[in-house]
Amino acid sequence: MPTVADWMRKEIKKVPHSTTVKAVAAKMKSEKIGSLFVEKKKELVGIVTETDVVRKAVATGANLGKVTAEKIMTTPIRTIEAYQSMQDAHDLMGDLSIRHLGVTQGGKIVGIISVRDLLVYFKRVSEPKITQD
Repeated sequence: MPTVADWMRKEIKKVPHSTTVKAVAAKMKSEKIGSLFVEKKKELVGIVTETDVVRKAVATGANLGKVTAEKIMTTPIRTIEAYQSMQDAHDLMGDLSIRHLGVTQGGKIVGIISVRDLLVYFKRVSEPKITQD
């Protein structure tokens, strides 16, 4: 059975806690991603998502050039163990109403899995196989 480790993105994309929301949004755009981990003193302390940017900064009229990632990030980072199944990730995201999970191994974040990754996975496993007679 495929595990989260088989489908996660292994590159940890992050920003320092003092990064402005404007810079966070620009990085998300250039990287074509919907979330970034937030780092403080070499430790991942939160995650900032497109939803955080919209709901906690843009919608409140915050100065995007002054408000920092630390002020709008979601903490604690919700995680799932690398050995767990994609169905487990799906269920956990649904239960928590979130779109991103940090993937852990031995208590350390080693990747990220997103709802987009789940869509790709479930599309692949549910596609009928075309055969010739």
